[in-house]
Amino acid sequence: LCVFSSLQLVSLLLIGIAAWGIGFGLISSFKVVGVVIAVGVFLFFIALVGLIGAVKHHQVLLFFYMIILLLVFIVQFSVSCACLALNEEQQSELLEVGWTNTNSARSDIERNLNCCGFRVFYSNATCAADCLRTLHCRPCAPIMEEYAGMVLRFVGGIGLFFSFTEILGVWLTYRYRNQKDPRANPSAFI
Repeated sequence: LCVFSSLQLVSLLLIGIAAWGIGFGLISSFKVVGVVIAVGVFLFFIALVGLIGAVKHHQVLLFFYMIILLLVFIVQFSVSCACLALNEEQQSELLEVGWTNTNSARSDIERNLNCCGFRVFYSNATCAADCLRTLHCRPCAPIMEEYAGMVLRFVGGIGLFFSFTEILGVWLTYRYRNQKDPRANPSAFI
C-alpha cells in the first residue's frame, strides 16, 4: 500500500503544481497545464486501480496495474536520466529551440524574469517585461540558463527517486499478485 500512496502523492503533486502555476500567473499556456493535469489524473487512477486490486485481491486489476506501472517506470526513468545527462551546451540549445518555437512561453518568460530578447536586447522589439519602459533589460538566455541546470537536476533527482519506488511497486505486485485472499473459502483453491 505504500507504493500506491507514493504514486498518489506524485499525481496530486502534479495536479497541485499545475494549478498553482496557473493560479499565480506563472504559466499561461493551457495546453501545458492541461497535459500536466491529465498526467496527474492518469497516475491517480492507476494508483487507485492498484489499491482496489490489492484490497480486493483482484488478480486482473493487479496484473494491469503491474504492466502500466512498469511502462510508467520506463518512461519516468528515461526522462529522469535525460534530465540529469544534459550538459550546459545541450541545455542552451534546447532553450533556444523552445524560445524560437513558441510565442506564449516567450511572453511568460519575459514577464516573469523581467528580461527581453533571447541573447541580445533590442530596444525596438516587442517585449512583455516591465524593464522595457526604462530600456535597461537583460537578455533572457543567461537568466534561463542559470535556472535550467538547477531545475533539471532537481526534476531528474525527484524523478529517479519516484521511479525506484515504482519499480519496487512492480516487484511487490508481481511477488504478491498470486496470493490467496485470507477471507476466501479455503476449499475453493483445492
